[in-house]
Amino acid sequence: MKTEFENIPLVKNEDPKRFELSYNGHLAFIDYKESNTHISLIHTEVAAELAGTGAAAAVVEKTLMHIEESGKSLLPYCPYVFAYIKKHPEWKRLVDPKFNGYDKF
Repeated sequence: MKTEFENIPLVKNEDPKRFELSYNGHLAFIDYKESNTHISLIHTEVAAELAGTGAAAAVVEKTLMHIEESGKSLLPYCPYVFAYIKKHPEWKRLVDPKFNGYDKF
């Protein structure tokens, strides 16, 4: 991921339950839910000021790396995350095979 976001750390903000990337005072984030075995990604949102910068893809990729390091399975309910994995099928390895839509990747 050679972008302006490469060196910006992902923050797992426990209170609002979201993974965040902050750039120039603006946020890109993914809402999540977590259990002992799974992380569900619910909704991705990017500040209008970051539109077209690659911030959404960066927050998704960094979040997927975090999930992989956690050893948990992914439930990609967010349409943007689902589409990202479809475009980058190497990340399908994180998706729980019981996820409804697994066969759509």
